[in-house]
Amino acid sequence: MMESYTEITQTELESVQATLSNRFLEIRNRTEEICSPLKTEDYPVQPVTDVSPPKWHLAHTTWFFETFALKKYSRNYQEFDETFGYHFNSYYNNVGERVLRSNRGLMTRPETSKIYDYRNYVNEKIVELIRNQEDRGLFEVIELGLQHEMQHQELLLTDIKFILGHQPFFPTYHIDSKFDTQSAVGEGYEWINTEAGLKKIGFEGEGFFFDNEKGIHQIYLEEFSIASRPVTFGEFIEFIEAGGYEDFNLWHSDAWDFINQNDIAAPLYVHKIDGEWQRYTMSGLKKIDKNDILVHVSYYEAAAFAQWKGLRLPTEFEWEVASENFKWGSCWEWTNSAYLPYPRFKKAPGALGEYNGKFMINQMVLRGSSGATTPGHSRKTYRNFFHPHLQWQFAGIRLAK
Repeated sequence: MMESYTEITQTELESVQATLSNRFLEIRNRTEEICSPLKTEDYPVQPVTDVSPPKWHLAHTTWFFETFALKKYSRNYQEFDETFGYHFNSYYNNVGERVLRSNRGLMTRPETSKIYDYRNYVNEKIVELIRNQEDRGLFEVIELGLQHEMQHQELLLTDIKFILGHQPFFPTYHIDSKFDTQSAVGEGYEWINTEAGLKKIGFEGEGFFFDNEKGIHQIYLEEFSIASRPVTFGEFIEFIEAGGYEDFNLWHSDAWDFINQNDIAAPLYVHKIDGEWQRYTMSGLKKIDKNDILVHVSYYEAAAFAQWKGLRLPTEFEWEVASENFKWGSCWEWTNSAYLPYPRFKKAPGALGEYNGKFMINQMVLRGSSGATTPGHSRKTYRNFFHPHLQWQFAGIRLAK
C-alpha cells in the first residue's frame, strides 16, 4: 500500500531513517497544532456518533503506532497503559474489544493531559525504533501510520467544526482560519470535454497509495463533459430559494425520506438570520460570499441539485480521467460511484486488511481534497468514501453532463 522500502541499500539506510524520523515528528506535531486553539472543555465532546472527540483522535492515532509498530518491532516494549487498547481501538476486530463508537464521548478518563503524555512516550519510542531498526517492514508500517494520521487530521478539523458549530453562539476556532473559505475564480465556468474510449484507472508510479487505489485497469467511458470548477454557495442558494428541498421529484427515495425525517432544508452550518444567508465557518459566523465554494452537503443533496440543473454528478472514473484538465482541492467532490473494489483487489491479512476493504458497501466515493486536507495527502487516484446522508465533511459538488 505504499512506496517500497525493500529496495533500500545499506548505504541509503541511514538517510531513510533520518528522513522518516523527521517526517514522523513533523506530522505528529501538526496534529497537536490543530488542537492548540481548543479549550480543555472541547477535548472530550462527542455531539453525535459520527463525530469523535478531539481527545480520542489524539489517542487513537498514537495507539495505531503503538499497536502496529512498537508491539511488533520493538523488543521488550512496555505499553504506556494496558487499558488504552480497549479505549482507543477504532474498528480493528483482529486486535480486540473496544469502546463502542457512540460511547467515545463518555470517557472523561483518561484525562487529556495523560493523552499528551501518551503521545510523547510513543513518539520517543518510535523515533528510537526507526533509528535502530533495519527491518524494511517497519518503515512501511510507519508510512501507513503517517498517512492514517493525516487522514485523522482532516477528520479532527471536521469534528472540531461540528463541536463548535453546534453551540449557541458559534464560537470561533481561530479568527484567521481558512480551512473552509475557498473562493471560486470568477462567477462562470466552462465545460471540459473528454472523448469516448478506453481509459486507464488506478494508481501507478512512485510514492504512497492505499490498497483501494491499486490495480491499473481499463474502463470504457462514453463522451462526457465536466465543469471547470465546483458549485458555489450562491448557486446552491438559488436551488434552496427555488424550493429545491420541497420538490420530491428531484430526490432519490431514500434521500427524500431522510431530509424530511431529519428536517434538513440547507447545507450543514447554513442559516438564514434576519433575512440574510449566513454560515458558520471555523473563523466564526459570516455572511455568505456567493462565490465561496460550497461545502457540507451530502450526496443526497448533491444529486438533487444536479437533477434540478438538468445535469448529473460525474462517476469517479470520469473525475479521475478529467482531473488532469481542471483545478481541484477546494472541497471533496461527490461522485455518482458506489465504493466498490477494483478488479483484482485483495484485502491484506490480519488487522491492516480491515483498513479499507470491509467498508466497500453502502458508501459513495468522493474525489479530490479540501482546504482541510493535510498538504501532500492528495492525488487524483485517492478514493475517499462516506455514507450518502452525511453532511459534516468538507464535501461539495462538481457537475457533469
